[in-house]
Amino acid sequence: MTKKLTGKTRRDSLLTWLQNSKTPLTGTELADKANVSRQAIVQDISLLKAHNHPIIATSNGYLYMRAENEKTDFRRVIACNHESKDTKEELYTIVDFGATVEDVIIEHPIYGDLKASLMISSRADVDQFVRKIKEKNAPYLLELTDGIHNHTMVANEEWKLDQAYKALKDKGFIVEQ
Repeated sequence: MTKKLTGKTRRDSLLTWLQNSKTPLTGTELADKANVSRQAIVQDISLLKAHNHPIIATSNGYLYMRAENEKTDFRRVIACNHESKDTKEELYTIVDFGATVEDVIIEHPIYGDLKASLMISSRADVDQFVRKIKEKNAPYLLELTDGIHNHTMVANEEWKLDQAYKALKDKGFIVEQ
């Protein structure tokens, strides 16, 4: 059994684990490593975020965002409209062109913009996301806005974003101005 880490030592360890991981780490994985509850990890992550550490919670776990990636990536926010049943096809279309779906954003009538980090980069990520939605019987955010939502797409080359956008437009998923 691993020794239970406490306080600052645990948060320092969390930070190191996240910075050294190329893939998201779940709260359960981090809790097991630190020998604490998942709730303790949630609180620690909140404290780390409050100290300006660039950690995001994705559907696949926590991810440390590296500033150097932001300089080399191209970003594009797209406006989409479709039914929930088309979500898998929409996300497949984006990742098939080598882009990452960084987030989903909706405009809520009370709260304003609601943004959820996704960090979906492959068909396996899409499948896992859709499976989690079904297992938890959770609604897609687009259900709150009659299908209208935005995504931030990220890729290391701009043509990937162009091709993903064109394919989404051809499928009727893009909201025209």
